[in-house]
Amino acid sequence: MDENRDVSGVTVLIVEDYEDARYTMRLALEGYGYRVIEADNGHRAIEIALHDRPGVILMDISMPVIDGLTATKRIREDEHMSETIIVALTAHNESQYRTDALAAGCSAYVTKPIDFEWLNGLLLNLLP
Repeated sequence: MDENRDVSGVTVLIVEDYEDARYTMRLALEGYGYRVIEADNGHRAIEIALHDRPGVILMDISMPVIDGLTATKRIREDEHMSETIIVALTAHNESQYRTDALAAGCSAYVTKPIDFEWLNGLLLNLLP
């Protein structure tokens, strides 16, 4: 893993219904060099993902309008999004949530609170 890798060309879609959490994630990820876009519910996540085709989606599982797992499944239905990295974010640490997230098409599962240095390392490992 190259901690100094240039990720400025990588767009990350943050899908989180809490504005403060999105803001914190945005600052951390932009600090690593990622380009960040945001959605505040699952429906908007699907629209933005299919339009902008980000390289990474950080998907909160518990979302209004459409939950994160349903949004992930719908995004995965698009042939252009089959290889996109989708990381499930949740406060739930129970194994069934992890199983459900991976079955829905998530590439990885991260529990909150988020250690951003660790998350950046995970993304660097997952990115081609």
